[in-house]
Amino acid sequence: MFVEGVTAQACRLGAVWIVRVLMSEMSTKIITVEGHAALKKELDYLWREHRPDITQKVTWAASLGDRSENADYQYNKKLLREIDRRIRYLRKRLEDMRVVSYSPEQEGRVFFGAWVEVEDEEGETKKFRIVGYDEIYGRMDYISIDSPMARALLKKEVGDEAAVPVPAGTKLWWITHIEYPK
Repeated sequence: MFVEGVTAQACRLGAVWIVRVLMSEMSTKIITVEGHAALKKELDYLWREHRPDITQKVTWAASLGDRSENADYQYNKKLLREIDRRIRYLRKRLEDMRVVSYSPEQEGRVFFGAWVEVEDEEGETKKFRIVGYDEIYGRMDYISIDSPMARALLKKEVGDEAAVPVPAGTKLWWITHIEYPK
């Protein structure tokens, strides 16, 4: 059942947004040095460049008169709300995060920030980096510290076996290489 005026697509997008918010609340609040810098850069861009540009467009569109039929005004006003939502989220997350940097004691074992290469029984290999929740979007080679794979690999060494829970049961992976960016 939908609320009047709300489309099915809007409901799906809202559900995705709710899942992301819940996941970010439940996620481990740690981040790599590189991830922290990237989020700060995004926040700075949104606040200093993108938001003022969109605000100027909204002001111009509002000066044209009737806002109810003005597509420029409606679109840019919606975009401005999305930008403001992302800015609030980034400020809150950056405030709550703990930046974890490389430590020489981590060498030889899988910990946060490690690049790990694993192989399964069929010979399939995967290489990825274990990072914080906010760093995985847009990167196919990053996995969250909260993922089942990362949890199974933590504290293991090269040659160790990791049993990863999957929907069909458990899948075994062997660690073939561990590396840390320095």
